[in-house]
Amino acid sequence: MTDVLITGAGLAGTSAAMFLARQGVRVLLVERHAGTSPHPRASGQFPRTMEVLRAGGVADEVRKAGGEERALRIKVAESVQGRVMHTIIEDFDEFYEATAKVTPAGWGSASQDQVEPILLAQARKHGAEVRFGTELTSFEQDEDGVTAQLLTVETGHVETVRVKYLLAADGARSRIRETLGIPRFGKGRLANHIGLVFEADLTGLVPSNEVWLHYLQNPKFTGAFVNTPHANRHIFSVEYHPENGESAADYTEERLIELIRIGLDMPELNPEIVWRGAWEMAARIAERWRDNRIFLVGDAGKVTPPTGGMGGNTAVLDGFDIAWKLAAVLKGEAGDGLLDTYEAERKEYAQLVVNESLHNYVHRMAPHLAGLDIPESVGTENAMLGSRRRSTAVIIDDDDDSPVENAFEPSGRPGFHAPHSWISPGKSTVDLIGQWVLLTGQDGQAWHEQASVDCYPVDGSVYGIGDKGASLIRPDGVVAWRTSEEATPGKLESVLKQVLSC
Repeated sequence: MTDVLITGAGLAGTSAAMFLARQGVRVLLVERHAGTSPHPRASGQFPRTMEVLRAGGVADEVRKAGGEERALRIKVAESVQGRVMHTIIEDFDEFYEATAKVTPAGWGSASQDQVEPILLAQARKHGAEVRFGTELTSFEQDEDGVTAQLLTVETGHVETVRVKYLLAADGARSRIRETLGIPRFGKGRLANHIGLVFEADLTGLVPSNEVWLHYLQNPKFTGAFVNTPHANRHIFSVEYHPENGESAADYTEERLIELIRIGLDMPELNPEIVWRGAWEMAARIAERWRDNRIFLVGDAGKVTPPTGGMGGNTAVLDGFDIAWKLAAVLKGEAGDGLLDTYEAERKEYAQLVVNESLHNYVHRMAPHLAGLDIPESVGTENAMLGSRRRSTAVIIDDDDDSPVENAFEPSGRPGFHAPHSWISPGKSTVDLIGQWVLLTGQDGQAWHEQASVDCYPVDGSVYGIGDKGASLIRPDGVVAWRTSEEATPGKLESVLKQVLSC
């Protein structure tokens, strides 16, 4: 019996496959298309994402794929060279420097078409089986596992497979979610867009060492422009209005080329459109992320506006989260209750990400939607590195109900990202992500003597544990529990059993 079947080879599915396979879990990943996405969408990796990619052994490759570190410029304007309404980011250096103080993982700028093959290669290297041109047509689950029917698209051959768990990474229109009858909530449809990938030499316009993201509020259209890590390849989007009788078909190639020219202020430009596709911008979250032995991952669980770049990053983090928890249960190291924490934590985080992205969308593309029902921003950096997990896998020791803290002033409290601290020259606590770790104060030798996990002394003031206390860090780099007290017999074992639902 295969341990885990994953449907969908997007960022969520390929991430889950890689992280599971690295832990010795038997994985089968199926994708109905012939390969991964060939288009440069979902560009950029936040430091939090790079942290888990380091644990997956692919961070350096992802960073290399994205090319040299490039400055980021984000503006809201009538056109790329025209009147600017808002400058969101002009100089990213200060933000880079502030982030480097809380994590040494750095940033990535690779696009989806570059990242997915890297994740797949690593998954296969560690034993994952990957089948393209294969579609899940039906499934049934019982107390012991899931029986699935797989169709080979080219031949029509149908195969029955038996697995212990099924991960639905089959996108925003997830057939698995629909079959399970799981409803979604949220703002719903926000707009309809035609996304374009086009090729043109913009050397005189966009510096090669910079990323330009322009949200375009033009009298003739609403859309966006961003360059990619690929030389001369760029992304453009145009909003269209079905509510006014428009359809994507109304936007011919000639019309789209004219809008590109208007958006770039380049009336003589001759761009080559290499891909186009209609898509719905929406804000939706599934009410349930777990249905017994089936879990929703990535866009199957949530759909968020792309304003802020958090969708692809969140998909990778979803894959990592379900992977370390499933692996622990499959190895007999944790109880089934640990799997319930996936929904508790990822659903709450999805709400945070959707709220932040929705706020950005209104501010950058749809000011007419501004109102009391639009969430306030908590700050991208706080959503990225300062969010709190709340579940039975965390023992919270305060009554603060805020979903975030200041990411640049980490507290070391349970539920939050473990603060970066050097444990030896060139080795950070961030490098320990992927395993359970006990960090102690400098006089915490008594904890080392009873530790059943790797144990390291740190500056106790950073973690709020003093000289004799300890802080238990989960495989995702989140503080699970802490104490400022000296070790007592059996205490750490008791805590581990509690957070692992043993």
